[in-house]
Amino acid sequence: MAERPSNNPVRASANTPEQIGAHAHVLEMDAGARWPRPDVHEPGPEEVYVVSGVFHDGARDHPAGTFLHAPAGTWHLPGTETGCTLFLFYPAG
Repeated sequence: MAERPSNNPVRASANTPEQIGAHAHVLEMDAGARWPRPDVHEPGPEEVYVVSGVFHDGARDHPAGTFLHAPAGTWHLPGTETGCTLFLFYPAG
């Protein structure tokens, strides 16, 4: 897990500049965390598995064990009231 300031409500595994193609990350969101703007899926889709907690995509809640597919070009407003851990996969990079 990448080291981030303790006041950051969202923590992700580190990106590396040389990443090309498919990649995955673990994202931890503290209770009450929200994205400040729409999360647009470009250049390809985003696959999300809710490992723990409850993830809110801007429209509905998704409890632990949920798998979500967001096609390329779509968007959502990520957030969580309870806190959550997500496994994110980007098959197109």
